[in-house]
Amino acid sequence: MLVVGAGILRAAGFAYPFLPYRLTELHFSTPSVSLVLALFGAGWLVGQVLLGRAADALGRRSTLVGAMLLAAIALPLLAQAATPLAVGAAAAVAGVVYDAPRPVISAVLADHVADDATRTRINGWRHFAINIGAAATGAAGGLLAGTIGLAGLFWINAAACGAFALAVWRFVPADRPHSAAPAGASSFRDALRDIRLWLLWLISLAALIPVAGLFSILPLLMTDAGLPASAYGWTQVSSACAVLVLSLPINAWLARRAAQGASMVPLLAISALVLGVGIGTAGFADSTLEYAAAACTGIPGEIVTFVAAAAVLDRIAPPYARGLYAGIWGSTLAAAVICAPLLAGWALAEGGPEFVALTTTICGLMGAALCLPLAVLVRHGRPHASLPQA
Repeated sequence: MLVVGAGILRAAGFAYPFLPYRLTELHFSTPSVSLVLALFGAGWLVGQVLLGRAADALGRRSTLVGAMLLAAIALPLLAQAATPLAVGAAAAVAGVVYDAPRPVISAVLADHVADDATRTRINGWRHFAINIGAAATGAAGGLLAGTIGLAGLFWINAAACGAFALAVWRFVPADRPHSAAPAGASSFRDALRDIRLWLLWLISLAALIPVAGLFSILPLLMTDAGLPASAYGWTQVSSACAVLVLSLPINAWLARRAAQGASMVPLLAISALVLGVGIGTAGFADSTLEYAAAACTGIPGEIVTFVAAAAVLDRIAPPYARGLYAGIWGSTLAAAVICAPLLAGWALAEGGPEFVALTTTICGLMGAALCLPLAVLVRHGRPHASLPQA
């Protein structure tokens, strides 16, 4: 229910992708639009850590229900706000709860699914559901915006969050807080000192900047090449089709590797390379077909990155801090969404599309290189034992 619900919630997640259009409709200046989007992204990043810690301290169900109810309140406020101050405040709060299910569901899976292969398979389906939901967001939002208006999309997003909160309250069993750490242990202190977590964070950020580039780097490059917005739409359709075709076989292969006890860190390195080089080839493209091919090339790396990183996270996170670890790791996507357009805009201005290709490829190389010390630490480190289930 959580996996399907997260996919449906992402399909109705109109707030972030359509926020720039809403701000334009309100006649905000370009600097004001950038500031509001930055506030949303900052809230998203901070929210992952806060909600992950809350999942440990308050319980998984309580945290998820509370976050979704807050979203059901914040999103209508964002839809109706008209002044820069009100819009900025609502955007920051909406950002905090926009991706709330990610760290909570990660912690629930680590709590209740002990088998590595099964957990890997579920994570694969989870990423598949979110990807399909994200692909549906643009298509459905584009159709609905002309009928009910942009503000109406935010109300639909809020209604989906409220419905998800009710479903979680009804179908997910109540759980006790997981904050009982051993004597002398502290979840925040342990997380800050865990070099494996921060290596995984940096690797994931380096790999996900090209993923975020599918929504920021590609439009910049295609606009620079003189291609219309419809051409970018076709790249998104192509990448969605690639997700549909490749997810099932790749997820099955990853589950078999997990069942054999194979380390996921080498796969994480390969996926970072595939993303950096694959999306980087867009810097040398000059037609819609070539841009679509670059987008599709990165899809296998994206699938493996999310599943392999989740497997490494499950191995290194202590039971009393699973939510916090998942929240810290989950903040990488928000950080990538912030960094990707800044990096691409700077590279495009300084050296043109070829320099964008180089910087994107370097991100993948950095992610792969950082996997070397992570592999050593994970191999010689001690995996955390599971807490007994109530």
